[in-house]
Amino acid sequence: MGRPSKLSEKQWLEIERRILAGEKPSELADEFKVSRAAVSRRVSKPAQAVKEVANQIVAAETALRALPVSQQGLAISLADELRQISAHLAGAARFGAATAHRLSGIAHAKVQEIDDAAPLDEESLGALKGVAVLTRMANDASTIGVNLLAANKDRLKESDKPDVPAGLEHFYGQPG
Repeated sequence: MGRPSKLSEKQWLEIERRILAGEKPSELADEFKVSRAAVSRRVSKPAQAVKEVANQIVAAETALRALPVSQQGLAISLADELRQISAHLAGAARFGAATAHRLSGIAHAKVQEIDDAAPLDEESLGALKGVAVLTRMANDASTIGVNLLAANKDRLKESDKPDVPAGLEHFYGQPG
C-alpha cells in the first residue's frame, strides 16, 4: 500500500470537479501542493472516464430526442429489454463460473484415483475418463463468462481514444 495522501478526499473531489469544469491539472497540482503525477494518477484519468460517460449520455439523449415521440417510447422499451438481457447474461456467467469451479474441483478429486504407476489400468482409465468428462463440462459451463470477459476486453481496446463531439472539445483539452 502506498503512502497516505497529503490531501483529504474532499480536496481530491474538489480537484476532480475543477478539472471537469475545465481547469488545468498542472495549475491545480501547484495550488494544492501535490505532484502533477499524483493529480494525473488520482484525478485526471478517472475524470477522463467521467467525461466519456457524460458524453455518451448526452449523445444518447440527443439521439433519443431526434426520434419521433412514438419511436422514443419504443427506443426506451428496447433499452430496458437490453439491460434485462445483459443482467440475465451476467447472472448466467456467474452461475456458469460457479458450476465450472465446482466441476473442476470434482475433477481434481477424481485425479487422485489415478494410479501413477499404472495410469492405463482399468480403474485408472475409468478415473481418467471421468476427469475428461468433468473437465469438458466445466469448460462448457464457463463459456458465457469467458465470452463476456473477452468481449469486454476487446471493447476496452477499441475505446482507448474517445470520439470528441463538436462543442465538447474544451472538456478534452482539444482545440475547437
